[in-house]
Amino acid sequence: MSDLTLVDVARRRLQALPHMRVDAVLAGLITLFQLWPLISSRSYTGQPWDWWGYAVAIGASVPLAWRRRAPLTVLALSVGVSLLYDLAGNVASQPIWYGMLVAFYTVAAYSPPVPRIAVLPLTCLCSVLTVGSWDTALRGMVQIVAAYAIGRAAATARAHAATLEERAARLEKERQLEAERAAERERARIARDMHDILAHSVSLMVVQAEAGPVVVSSDPARAEATFDTIAATGRDAMVQLRRMLGVLKEDEALRAPQPTLADLPVLASQVGGTGLDVAYVESGEPRPLTPDSAVAAYRITQEALTNIVKHSGADHADIRLTWEDDNLMIDITDNGTGGARSLPSGGNGLISIRERAAACGGEATAGLRPDSPGFIVSVRLPL
Repeated sequence: MSDLTLVDVARRRLQALPHMRVDAVLAGLITLFQLWPLISSRSYTGQPWDWWGYAVAIGASVPLAWRRRAPLTVLALSVGVSLLYDLAGNVASQPIWYGMLVAFYTVAAYSPPVPRIAVLPLTCLCSVLTVGSWDTALRGMVQIVAAYAIGRAAATARAHAATLEERAARLEKERQLEAERAAERERARIARDMHDILAHSVSLMVVQAEAGPVVVSSDPARAEATFDTIAATGRDAMVQLRRMLGVLKEDEALRAPQPTLADLPVLASQVGGTGLDVAYVESGEPRPLTPDSAVAAYRITQEALTNIVKHSGADHADIRLTWEDDNLMIDITDNGTGGARSLPSGGNGLISIRERAAACGGEATAGLRPDSPGFIVSVRLPL
């Protein structure tokens, strides 16, 4: 409210009132102005003014109460009654123009183009034919044209304000839609991250847990290492989940960064604890990646390794990063034959890989290796 002037506040409150009530008050005020010369003075003979003058003054002003409902009708009544003022001899010398000018302003402001343009010359012609002198006629035409101009200016201002309000409403709606789309994208990203973290970590823990009982009697030291790996994998999953869900808390002061390319060797070592031999090879000159692409590279590799552990039955996998001039190529291959494990699948792993690559402007393909047994996931991320 402090940014609004008193005029703005008054205008808004006036616009909020019913139009009929406002127009009725306006009609009353103009009726008072028209009657004032008749009420405040007497004729030169000392006799009261003729009742005809009072009737015309009232008849030319009262119809203004309906001016916005029937602008042309009100103008016709106001002009027609005003022209009858001089039929009586004993009336105050005054122009009965106020009601007519307000009615003409209303026609210019609210009527369609054809009627309002047609009444302008007709009204000017009537003023010329019915007044007693050219000076009075000229003054009347100037006032009529001024009323018309003011009415058109008011209509233009209203149309401009309506356009601005419509534009503001449309922009606000677009902003809300964009915010909803951004929220949907963020929810989808969080869902993908949670899927990757949980699927990867739980898969590794299940594989280790299955191997534990096999070696607990024959090789206690290996069994102990297996259970340590399960605990470490669970702790790592909890850390990543806390890190990811921290973005949902507005009061979270410190947020750990998402894993990126620099964490791929650790990921390979972690998966190697399941008995899968993972080799990590990087060639070419490393180039800068956007933060989103760096996170996507880690998550894609994580998802591919999870699929290998869950479904391939492989004992060896390769992670190969190749830095090119414009792209980073990531190839994850294994030597599995499939069907070796019975871990459940959500069916969204490869879809998630393709979506992550596409979101960064890249692409991903997956399928059987053409030259040897196993599977390959190949990803291109632009630099």
